[in-house]
Amino acid sequence: MANTQDFTAIMKDMMGAFPVDTKAMEAETTTTKKTGGSTKGAVKTTRQQNAEKGFTASTTLAKNLQAVLVDLLDLAIQGKQAHWNVVGRNFRDTHRQLDEIIDDARTFSDTIAERMRALHAVPDGRSATIAKTSSLPEFPAGEVSTTETIDLVTERLEAAVATARDVHDAVDEEDPTSADLLHAIIERLEQFAWMVSAENRSPAGR
Repeated sequence: MANTQDFTAIMKDMMGAFPVDTKAMEAETTTTKKTGGSTKGAVKTTRQQNAEKGFTASTTLAKNLQAVLVDLLDLAIQGKQAHWNVVGRNFRDTHRQLDEIIDDARTFSDTIAERMRALHAVPDGRSATIAKTSSLPEFPAGEVSTTETIDLVTERLEAAVATARDVHDAVDEEDPTSADLLHAIIERLEQFAWMVSAENRSPAGR
């Protein structure tokens, strides 16, 4: 039968076969010391939680991104209203092009909202907030001709672009990464505004 000393050596060999996270043990020890030596009620901070202590948006940055967000959400909603109720010549092309605008507006709004969360800001996409703070004019009720729809949608695209452009410089000064998102939004919505408005145009100089 092995004596006590031999048994201790065997246990040490067995424990050595299993990796131990000594850093985690040290961190827990430090936390315990700070709470007066008792682990009861102590809150352990994980590495993931520590990693969240990054760049935090200022009130101004959050407000500017929120302004872009509500316009994009409203653009998607009004785009659907137009999509459902447009009538007249070139109906199919207008109907389908509106869905392209809606899809991109939704994607962009999600991108902005998630960027806000990444910067510890809280996006507000509630219907009451959109109705109160959107810069887009209200879309008319009922059926709307393709010709009028084109002008109305162009106006709303340009309004959303104007908001993104208005806040761009302030956003860029504080967070160039968020400003890069605005670049993509501006580029795409301005392209849509050009393509949609061209439906109602005649060649220049004729």
